[in-house]
Amino acid sequence: MVSILQSLSKTIHLSIVLAILLFLGLFFGGGDFAFDQLFWSWLFRYLHVLSGVMWIGLLWYLNFVQIPSMPKFTDEQKPAITKVIAPAVLFWFRWAALATIVTGLIVAYLNGYVHQALMLGIGSGGGKNTAIGIGMWLGLIMAFNVWFIIWPNQKKVLGIVEATPEEKPIAAKKALIASRTNVLLSLPMLLTMVAAQNLY
Repeated sequence: MVSILQSLSKTIHLSIVLAILLFLGLFFGGGDFAFDQLFWSWLFRYLHVLSGVMWIGLLWYLNFVQIPSMPKFTDEQKPAITKVIAPAVLFWFRWAALATIVTGLIVAYLNGYVHQALMLGIGSGGGKNTAIGIGMWLGLIMAFNVWFIIWPNQKKVLGIVEATPEEKPIAAKKALIASRTNVLLSLPMLLTMVAAQNLY
């Protein structure tokens, strides 16, 4: 078991096997299982939560751990962050953001409320549609920040694309402000998503 846990790849594969076994036990054990709308809604909600945990977890890691720690690194240590860790984090960060948005929209579509939610419940009685709609719009704003502000500017900061020495600090500030905006929006976004599922 220790050898499995020492390898991230083996650990992830074992986690997937355990999740599949639990799925088989929970869903096929009842005897009434079908690949119907309820199943697909559940599957995409699971993928939505999974990718959302990755996205927001990395957002918080960047803002609570990596960014505040950067001034403590020596000039010799900084390349380990800027050339190795940050590009890997930003890869998972941006693709998790996209996966969260896509799976969330699929869940809303499968459950028949995508239009009502995007319209913030106007004309459909508010309540759950308003709550989930606010969460969806906050998520869309945050994903826009990731793909169109944070990532393009971080590519300049990290030297993935050419940038002058004068452009790099400007790009870093733009990326930081967009990232902090996402931190600001993350708690209200999560609150409205959870409220829509549990208060209505």
